This record gives sequence, structure tokens and C-alpha cells, in this order.
Amino acid sequence: MKKILDSIYSDGTSFYVSNPYPRKNEKIMIKLRMIKNDVVKKVFIRYKKLGMEIVEPMKLDYEKNGLSYFVASVVCVEDKLSYQFYITTEDKIYFYTQYRVSDYLPDESQNFQILVDYDAPVWMRKSVFYQIMVDRFFNGKSEITPNENSYTYQGHRPMIERWGAIPKEYEESHCMDFYGGDLYGVIEKLDYLQDLGVNALYLNPIFISPTMHKYDALDYFEVDPHFGGNETLIELSKELKKRDMRLMLDISVNHTSSASKWFNKDLEFYDANVGAFHNKDSKERQYYFIEDDGKYHCWAGVETMPTLNYGSKKLRDIIYKNADSVLKKWLKPPYDIDGWRFDVADVMARNEKINVYEEVWEEINHELKTTKLDSVILAEEWMDASEMYGKSKWDSTMNYFSSARPIREFAGEGDLFINRNPYLANIKYETSAENLNERILQFARKNPSQIQYQMLNLIDSHDVSRLHNNPEIDFDIYKGAVVTLLGLPGATSIYYGDEKYLDGRINSNEGARYPMDWSEKLPKQNQEIFDLYRKLMRLKSSDVALQEGGFDIVYAKNQVFAYVRFTEDKLYLFVWSKSENKERFELDLDKYGMQTKTPKILTGNILCTQEKYKLIIEVDKRSHGVVEL
Repeated sequence: MKKILDSIYSDGTSFYVSNPYPRKNEKIMIKLRMIKNDVVKKVFIRYKKLGMEIVEPMKLDYEKNGLSYFVASVVCVEDKLSYQFYITTEDKIYFYTQYRVSDYLPDESQNFQILVDYDAPVWMRKSVFYQIMVDRFFNGKSEITPNENSYTYQGHRPMIERWGAIPKEYEESHCMDFYGGDLYGVIEKLDYLQDLGVNALYLNPIFISPTMHKYDALDYFEVDPHFGGNETLIELSKELKKRDMRLMLDISVNHTSSASKWFNKDLEFYDANVGAFHNKDSKERQYYFIEDDGKYHCWAGVETMPTLNYGSKKLRDIIYKNADSVLKKWLKPPYDIDGWRFDVADVMARNEKINVYEEVWEEINHELKTTKLDSVILAEEWMDASEMYGKSKWDSTMNYFSSARPIREFAGEGDLFINRNPYLANIKYETSAENLNERILQFARKNPSQIQYQMLNLIDSHDVSRLHNNPEIDFDIYKGAVVTLLGLPGATSIYYGDEKYLDGRINSNEGARYPMDWSEKLPKQNQEIFDLYRKLMRLKSSDVALQEGGFDIVYAKNQVFAYVRFTEDKLYLFVWSKSENKERFELDLDKYGMQTKTPKILTGNILCTQEKYKLIIEVDKRSHGVVEL
């Protein structure tokens, strides 16, 4: 019976739901499959309809490759369909939720769920993003690069660095060290990115700002002229559309620069390209929290980043409500971006003085979805944010919680947040494949497939040191981390240069922001990483099994972690071993209807042997593997 129970599977993708994004009162077909057997007598779907419990039998729809597929129809009459399955034998009832199969009646907290009337960014599940800090990527037009006489800010002038020079720490550069990367450079490198397997760009902020990172905007309505200005963004957008590539921009509408045209505190700021902002009595200062004595609320105590006050109706109008508001302007032609990544979204519109957090996010969602139905609303959030996902607030987040943090922890670095906590950082502990399994599944157990498959999975970003720059991370272990990332359900985000094993240092953000290496000939180790990234990125951006296929963790023991992505006709096995020994485990092929398939090793030090309906996998010490069936 265990083999039968282990083979039970369903999810919310198009392989098991006739329309994963149904409208109100639409009838959909829901499937469940298991190994063909004569022990199970009946299969039922259980859900509620307007508060009333409904238990309906599922009928055997078809059989394929030794698997039986059962189906039932359900009409979506409410905003969310929540369901589980009952599987009966002669003398037993088993219950199946997103969590697991059990022999006791489970609660509904981990039911399968389908959001109804949800205008989701369906394209996210097919996306391989490439995150670019524009100044550090490629200089396409040197004449627009700032120079040391361009302006002053906080008493500092721009520092122009030679491409390839090591970025300075903040205390020396004040984030005003520029390499000259621009949007012309991004356009020039689109062939490179597309060949790599990239089909979506995620650009860190590009609006007028005195710093290289540009999270302290002076004017949200203008692309920084040192990046090429608005016209160059139009050109980039057109080029991406020709290539069927998506564009997501980053923005911080939680705070601006204190030298912004609305706040006007830093009178010494001047840039010949954009003019000076010198109106101390600007009426837009109502957009901030400013006391009579001149003190003001700022983000994280940083005086150059005053916080925006969403208690102001005028601010809401200009940020997202007006037809020509900040967030709408760039979604519309001729810019036509595909969505926003919202910086520090978890703290926006709430502080000790005012808390309109949920109200503001609901309004942003309504305004943006009305403007562009399939635009993505992607938030920066490092923890679990399940209460924010769905059709009224966020579509997705930077998936630190169930991607970057557990992967980096298993690699041997420790948890990103725990390492930053002064009370916890000195506590060293071992983690295991069982831990990694639980950290990934705790998210999957309670969120709809719609959400799971549009999370932005990552290892590195501009806010964390690059994992491979940590001298404690073994090269072979790092390759396993890359393999694990690139097979997970959802969108994948690759931080610029990771594919080339870009140099850097740890313990500061500046250490993760080295200029891109454009050397044609790479050292052997760097080339090996490049080839691995390219192979798997191209696979992810082209194969439906890695975009919409099922997901199942098949082995998680001690230092070995393995999972599969699959459809009815194809399966990929991803393996990551940290063990100091050669390890061996088995995969039941008949559980996935793959018993007649011949394994093909795509990458890694791995050996596969078929034995009846099993695949015997042997993986070398500190190694990885990807197998196709």
C-alpha cells in the first residue's frame, strides 16, 4: 500500500487543472493520479461550496504508462477554491492535501487552493531573469558617463573608476563610485544574454539619482541621463519585445533622496543634465513626515532617505492613482515594462505614525492590474509573506525565504538573516538535507501553485554577498547550489556575473557589486560554471517540464538532496550531494510513469543504472547531477 500512497499526486498546474486561472462560475476539471492498482476502490474530491461541505466521487479518466488518472468537475463559485482528496480502500480512508497523504482527517490549512478571478503574471513561471545593476554591467556610450565635476552631493563628488577596478567601501566612495554602465550597454549585450538562456531582465533602479545604486531617487519620472534617459529605455523596450523578452524595473517608493525635487534638503546637489532642485518651500514636502522643528522620518535611520507619507492623498495620486502617475507611466507604451520589483515593500506605508500598509498595497494592485493586466507586482520580502500573496496585493517576492536562504544555508554559509543578527551570528550549527527539504516545502504546503510557480527564486542579489565569493564555500558544493536553484518551480533570477564566477568580497554590499567581467577567455573554473549556468538556463527557458511540470522531493537524507520535475512524458532529476563519500539512492520510475525511459545524464558526476522499475543513482562525493528521462 505504501507504494500506491507514495505515487498519489496532484497540483494546481495545467497538467492537473484544466484552467489554473479560472473565472467566477467557470467549471474546471481537476485531476489526481496514482499507480494503477486494484486496492483503491474510490477516489473523492472534497471542497466547500458557499460554506457547505461537498464530497464528490472522481471518475477514472484514462490510464497511461502504468498510472491511473482520476478527474472531477468543480464550478468555481467563490473567490478561492480550497480542496483535498479522499482515497478509499476496502477498509481504510486516506486523505491527501498539499502537505502529504495521511490516514487521519486533516485540517484545511494546507489544502490545495486555486485563486479565482486572479489576473496573474502567468509568464513568470517561464522566466529566467538576469538581474543587472546598470552602472556595473557595460559601458555602451562613454560620453554620458558622469565625471567628477558633474555634481556634488552631501559634500561628495562622483568618483570615476576604471572598468575592472575593485569597488571601494562605502566609507570611501559614499556609493558615488561610477564605472559608466548604461542602458546602451544593456542593449549591446542582449545577444549575449539571449544566448545564455535569459528571457527576462530585472534592472535595479534607473531613475535620476546621485548614487550608483539609485535607491534614492531625485525624480521618478525621468531615467537618469547618465544611463541614457527616457529615449534609451524606449529603445531597450523595443529590442526586448522583438526578442520576446520581458522587462521588470526596480523602484523604491518607500523613500526618496533628501535632495529629491519634492524634499529639497540638500541644496548643494547640482547636475548640469537635470538642473538644480532649490525650492525649500516646495509644497510637495507634504509627501513626507516632517515635524515643525524640521526633523523628519527616514528609512532605517538614514537621513538622506526620507520616508514617504501615504496618509497623503496627493502622494497616492502621483505615485500610483493618476493616469500619468509614476507606476503607471512606465507600464504604458512607449516604455511598456512588464512589472515592478518594489524595494523594502515589507515596511512601506507603515511606521509609528501611520499604518496604511494593506490599504495601499490593495490600491496599488488595483491600479496596476487595471493598467496592465498581466504585470507583475513583486515585493522585496525576506521572510514568509503568505498573507500578502494573491489577487489583491502581491504576485511574488524575491524568494529569499524558500530559495536563497535555505540553499545558502545547506551550502555551508548559514542563514542570511541569522548571520546578520548580533545575538545569533556566533552560533555555528550544521544543517542537513532534511532541513533543506522542510524549508522548501513549508512554503509549498500552504500556498497555491499559482503563487509557487511565479516566485522569483535566487541565490544572489545586490543585497547579499555572492555565495561563490565566500572562501568557505567549496567549488563543487557551489555547483550543486546552482543546479538546485535552476530546477525549482517558479521564475529564476541570476545576478549579473554569477555565470562567470565574478570576483567579489563578502561582508559588505559593495563587495557584491563588482563590474562585469567581459573577458572572452575565462579561467577553467569560471568557464566550467559558465557552461553549467548556460546549459541549465537554456533548458529552463525552453522546456515545459521545468516551467509548469510537477515537483517532488524524492530524497533528502543527511547531505544528499534530490528532487524531480515532470510531466506525463518527461522527467528531470536534480541531485546535490555535500557528502564526503559516494552516495547511492533509488528512484521509483513507475511512480512517474517513466519505467520505459532511458536516462540521459545532462551534467554532473553521477551514474544511473536501471533495475526493473527503479533507477539506481550513484553520485560522487561533493557533487551534483541532472538526469533527463
